[in-house]
Amino acid sequence: MEILEDYAQYVTVTAQDWKPIIKDRAHKEIVTESLRFLVENKRIYLYAFVIMDNHIHLIWHIRAGHKMTNVQRDFLKYTAQQIKFSLMANNPELLENMKTKGADRKYQFWQRNSLSVPLYSAKVFQQKLEYIHQNPVKAGLANKPWEYHYSSAAFYHIQSTNFSFLSHHDG
Repeated sequence: MEILEDYAQYVTVTAQDWKPIIKDRAHKEIVTESLRFLVENKRIYLYAFVIMDNHIHLIWHIRAGHKMTNVQRDFLKYTAQQIKFSLMANNPELLENMKTKGADRKYQFWQRNSLSVPLYSAKVFQQKLEYIHQNPVKAGLANKPWEYHYSSAAFYHIQSTNFSFLSHHDG
């Protein structure tokens, strides 16, 4: 299926075998800094995100002049590499669990073929936004969506500026 790139995309990135490779705060910071880089280098608009222990949900819009496949590939490759370096230094047991038999790599951090869905309507966009923000609440990590730090919920609900690289979906 060809993904239309002139719409915002709802993206889910899952850790290989649902392992908690982004449970560590430092690994969540790797993800947020990578997203910040993509925004600041005018590759994406980022409307929403949540970083859980073993998966990430995003709503982003690929900016003109960039291809979604390239942006997503670079994001996944960079975050995997940085998490690998962190695990080498701090959690070699988890790193050992990330080994793969693939011919092109020693470790596999992200499942292949991340889910990417074009958001054709405001209604579907809003549904995905709410789903992203409710994720930590449903997982028991927060009582209110805006209480979970690694999410865009506080940006929308209490106008937090913790993640200043976010764009509001209303413009």
